[in-house]
Formats: sequence, C-alpha cells, structure tokens
Amino acid sequence: MWLRPDSRRARGASLVELVVFIVVVSVGVAGVLSALNAATRGSPDPMLQKQALAIAESLLEEVLLQPFTFCDPDDPQAATATSNAVGPAGCSAAATVEGLGAEGAENRYGAGGAFFDNASDYHGYDSATEGGLRDISNTLIGLAGYRATIAVGAADLGAITAASGEALLVTVTVTAPGNTTVVLQGFRTRYAPNALP
Repeated sequence: MWLRPDSRRARGASLVELVVFIVVVSVGVAGVLSALNAATRGSPDPMLQKQALAIAESLLEEVLLQPFTFCDPDDPQAATATSNAVGPAGCSAAATVEGLGAEGAENRYGAGGAFFDNASDYHGYDSATEGGLRDISNTLIGLAGYRATIAVGAADLGAITAASGEALLVTVTVTAPGNTTVVLQGFRTRYAPNALP
C-alpha cells in the first residue's frame, strides 16, 4: 500500500505549542485573580454596610417622626402657637422658641426626664459622646466601632425656601469599622406645627 508523504504527519499539537498555551492561560488566569483580589480588598464588607444602613435608617425614622413645632413642646403655648415669635400668638418665652439643637438638658434618652421632643433637637447628636450606639431605651446595642452623627438644618424643598424655616433637611451619617460610611437624608416639613408628642 502506498501512502502519501503528508498523511504520515501526526495530527494534534506539539509539546512546544502545548507549553506555550499553558503559559498564556496561566498568565491570563493570574491577571483575572489579581484583579478580583484587588476589587474584593477595596470593597466594604457587606455585613458592616448592612448594619450601618440599618442604624442610619432607624435614626432617620426616629428624627422624622418627631414633631416640628414653632415652640418647644414644653412651652405652654406650643399647641396654639402660629409662629415662633414671642407673644400671645407664639411662644411664651424666647427660651422656648424652637431652634437647632436641644434645649436645656434634653437628650435622646431622657436622662433627667427631658427627652428630645422636636426634630430639630437632634442637631449635633453624636453617639460617641454617649459611649457608643444605644437604642431609644438607652441600652448599648453592642456594635463596637460604629458611630452615628445627625445634622439638622433649614432646607429648600420645592416652593418652600430655607429662609422660611418650614422645612428641615436631616442628615444621618453612620461610620462602621473599616471606613464604611453610610449617609441618609430626609426632609421634615412643618405640616402640623401644633402637634405635640
């Protein structure tokens, strides 16, 4: 039987071609794994981010559910005031005109019997000054390394101007271990200025 000379060549890859293929694939896989490692190392831990988000949502809801009155709710005229002026149609005294920050000894937990009783009282709140994050009953929640701060300020909201003082922008910032930061914002308008807690 007579064979053609080209039919004797083996079909497939030579050893050199196989080694080159293995080297090229290894370099490609190493590059992809290196990129995935860098992305994973640079991204925040999802559990830390979820916990920080839950804390921020809870605090934002707590603030937005508070009244937004002209006078401190402890003022005897708070339920009838139509402005934040001092007088018969407003607050009974300048000390009870509602401003940013807590009045007197008010605090989030009611230590001494004076709770935050208005959305603007939360301005300047910092959990670090309280020894850590606590629930509303003043119990530590056991999340070491987390810190929450709250800023409240007048804001423009559609036709409502910041100068009118009828809308507040509440910003809750929670930092978690590993430099994970969650910032949530919400608006509170003075839609029921005489509603007391």
